[in-house]
Amino acid sequence: MIPLRDSQPSNHTPFMTILLIVTNVFLFFYEISLDQYSLNHLIAHYGIVPLRFQPADLLTSMFLHGGWMHIIGNMWFLWLYVDNVEDILGSFQFLIFYLLCGIGAGLVHFLLNADSRIPTIGASGAIAGVMGAYLIKFPHARIVTLLPIFIFFTLIEIPAWLILIYWFVLQIFSGASSIAYSNVSAEGGGVAWFAHVGGFVAGVILITVMRTRDPFRYRADLRW
Repeated sequence: MIPLRDSQPSNHTPFMTILLIVTNVFLFFYEISLDQYSLNHLIAHYGIVPLRFQPADLLTSMFLHGGWMHIIGNMWFLWLYVDNVEDILGSFQFLIFYLLCGIGAGLVHFLLNADSRIPTIGASGAIAGVMGAYLIKFPHARIVTLLPIFIFFTLIEIPAWLILIYWFVLQIFSGASSIAYSNVSAEGGGVAWFAHVGGFVAGVILITVMRTRDPFRYRADLRW
């Protein structure tokens, strides 16, 4: 399934979201301009390496990405869900929310992988927090999704709560499977599944305690 767009309109241009996407893309182009040695050094220094954990890495790691599919996938999901979340939080408060979700995701990864020497990078944890907030505030929105059926594709509308809960459960099962696999294999790396879980839960908690606008009441006021 490939989510394409949502049915929930927003009232404001998501300036902070655009700034975050531009920043991530700019840094990614800087990454790919480096030679392999310099790139490895950058990721090792600014990514989250649990064995030599540094608090600043919780912030820097979420602005680095490991390849084209990584950056495209993350920025696509960010753009899909984030405009409505920024809309109800306001740009400045949304930035705080986004960074706290990313920090929460990084902390979960650190706590579950304290002996790992493998750097972890990416905005996935922060974006998972946005998805968690979307689930709480816009559960009945519809997500237009491209669905493959054998060799054909079709567009269907899926309730946001269904696709987001499915995604969350998938992260948990994938994380549990990766732990089981790591117990019988010496190989490392891969996706930090439980960082996604941590970011999602952080988003759910934060959106319930932070002050938000009511987008429906705001649109009604605009008509007067």
